[in-house]
Amino acid sequence: MFLHLSTVIVRALGLEPGKGTGSFGDIPSDAWYGGYVQTAADYGIIKGYSAAKFGPGDQITREQAMTMIARAMMLTGLNAGLTDGESNNLLAAYRDGAPVSAYAGTSIAQCIKTGVVSGKENHSLAPKDNITRAEVAVMVERLLQKSNLI
Repeated sequence: MFLHLSTVIVRALGLEPGKGTGSFGDIPSDAWYGGYVQTAADYGIIKGYSAAKFGPGDQITREQAMTMIARAMMLTGLNAGLTDGESNNLLAAYRDGAPVSAYAGTSIAQCIKTGVVSGKENHSLAPKDNITRAEVAVMVERLLQKSNLI
């Protein structure tokens, strides 16, 4: 699923696949998605597990996806303008905001504040749940709308 979100974001932002110098050792050179992953890594949207491992077949969690979306927000100029302590307050408003991983907290708060993410119907973020394709589509569409790109 990593590769699908990378592909969707690169396409949605109109970035040219195959640009950049980075590559991950676990992506075959002839993989159809290789250029998208390379571009997403070059723009800082994705980082992978390490310089050598991307995990192209791995499922990703909602918090991982929101982290990638927040990085894409920087490219679109969508600025959440978080103030000190605001991240914690935004997360605390959700019944499951506490178990958010430390690396993802600020990114999730940025997505919430800008309206790219609003949570699930039971007022939860479900940060550890695997993200669905439908959720990816909604987040990316909102990113483009809030960035005035569509």
